[in-house]
Amino acid sequence: MRTPLCDTFGIDYPIFAFTPSEHVAAAVSRAGGLGVLGCVRFNDPDELEQTLSWLDENTDGKPYGVDIVMPMKIPTEGKSVDLQALIPDEHITFVEQTLQKLGVPPLPEGEGREGVLGWLHSVARSHLDVALKHRPVLIANALGSPPVDVIEKCHEHGIKVAALAGAAKHALSHVANGVDIIVAQGYEAGGHTGEVASMVLQPDIVDAVGPDVPVLGAGGIGSGRQVAASLALGSQGVWTGSIWLGTEEYQNLQSNAGWTTAFTRATSSDTVRTRIYTGKPARLLKTKWTEAWAEEDAPSPLPMPLQNLLVADAHNRINASGDPDVISMPIGQIVGRMNDVRPVADVMADLVAEFEETVAKLESIRK
Repeated sequence: MRTPLCDTFGIDYPIFAFTPSEHVAAAVSRAGGLGVLGCVRFNDPDELEQTLSWLDENTDGKPYGVDIVMPMKIPTEGKSVDLQALIPDEHITFVEQTLQKLGVPPLPEGEGREGVLGWLHSVARSHLDVALKHRPVLIANALGSPPVDVIEKCHEHGIKVAALAGAAKHALSHVANGVDIIVAQGYEAGGHTGEVASMVLQPDIVDAVGPDVPVLGAGGIGSGRQVAASLALGSQGVWTGSIWLGTEEYQNLQSNAGWTTAFTRATSSDTVRTRIYTGKPARLLKTKWTEAWAEEDAPSPLPMPLQNLLVADAHNRINASGDPDVISMPIGQIVGRMNDVRPVADVMADLVAEFEETVAKLESIRK
């Protein structure tokens, strides 16, 4: 399982792992892939600084990447703007009444935190500034092309830039802006995702950008067979995410019985694509929380970043309650294959072993 991207990044396998957990990112890098730390959860640049310092020290010198959330179009975010004041009372009332109906208790006094400010352009800029003080080899942007000056700054530091695309036209736009690697993320993926499935999307994007632009296949990838399929479609590697939520290392970030029960019992049909998480279409685990937002009397989700600010405290309460019937979790359709909790190293080993078995089987068929 070796493609030109392995030489580009100094990795053994072209398996890129997006994760909000530095423990998962480090374990993937140590196992020969490229761990990519999602930075959106860091409201405090000092906390990100400490986390990246930890990554520097716990990856055995192996490379890693970071993922930021930065729209190319720079929004107006003057400090005088009170974002909370832009959230309608109707939405606030709906959230509180829904939590009461679902039996979600409030957090203990003094617990909880403000909404995830990493969705704001200004905060994403601070994430970039912190990252450039460390040694990431890749900066990925979850909202397409970052501003051109950001791309140029990364290149000045010798860092490659990747951007997610859900359509060939988006991929072409990324390339025109100077993006180095396209992540072709299909409809099956967790989190922000488009409307075209991976089997169609990957060859569309590979053909559109041409042989000189590497493409990573993403969406619905959780086995070696699916890695092989992605490479067969023309991608030079894979971008994975959901499968790492079911690892032992991830429990350092999110650990309760309800969380584990929710994803280990789910099938591939138990997800929904909705705007209720961030304001943009994202795939989540289907629960009573997502169903409440789909009812006729529910308000329409707010645009990013207001929707996240609206539901941030609710998500903290839901996750703390540990109720698997309510828990809020961005996750892809691959959840149907996540039936137990395993170490990252075991997941990586299985991906590689099944890939090799699959390629060998195809070779025997060709003969």
